[in-house]
Amino acid sequence: MITLALPLAAVALLAQTRTATVLSIGDGDTLRVREGNRTVNVRLACIDAPESSQAPFGVQARQQLQTLAPVGSSVELRIKATDRYGRSVAELTSGGRNLNQALVASGVAFVYWQYIAGCDRQTYGRLETEARLKGLGVWGVSGGLTRPWDYRSRQRQPSSSSSAPAGRRYTCSQIGSYAQAQVLLRQGHRYLDGDGDGEACESLRG
Repeated sequence: MITLALPLAAVALLAQTRTATVLSIGDGDTLRVREGNRTVNVRLACIDAPESSQAPFGVQARQQLQTLAPVGSSVELRIKATDRYGRSVAELTSGGRNLNQALVASGVAFVYWQYIAGCDRQTYGRLETEARLKGLGVWGVSGGLTRPWDYRSRQRQPSSSSSAPAGRRYTCSQIGSYAQAQVLLRQGHRYLDGDGDGEACESLRG
């Protein structure tokens, strides 16, 4: 039917594999790459790593992704969608290895079951179960680690300190440094943390 032609074409476009070069690692499930002559912000599909402020597991996830996809290395992106922040949502492969799955297998990331569509649900589930049974990474926490999606939700909840202090409002481009953005966030400028992950202006991180 003609009504199916456009959606199928769109799916085919999003699903194509593209080669890119790693420019920087944001955290355990985000990175920036160069594809041709353009820079692309990427959110890893079907997984969710602890936020950077969930110490020490956020840092461990970022380090693991840096090891799997070092700056300057070539990777392949299987684009699945674009999220509300304009990032390409993709599975990442290098040398034939699925890096999204590798992060789950090593216990530094969770399967993002709410957004598993389009990924190999059975393989992701098996790898997470194996990591959990071995007590790897996040699965070694007594009582369990707060899932990053729940953590972000709590961060977004209003509190007595959530309103910005009176006076000037800033944009990330005006601040100029990642460190200064965190200082402003602690001072109450919570609007700088657009995705509620406990960090301000991630785009400024080198």
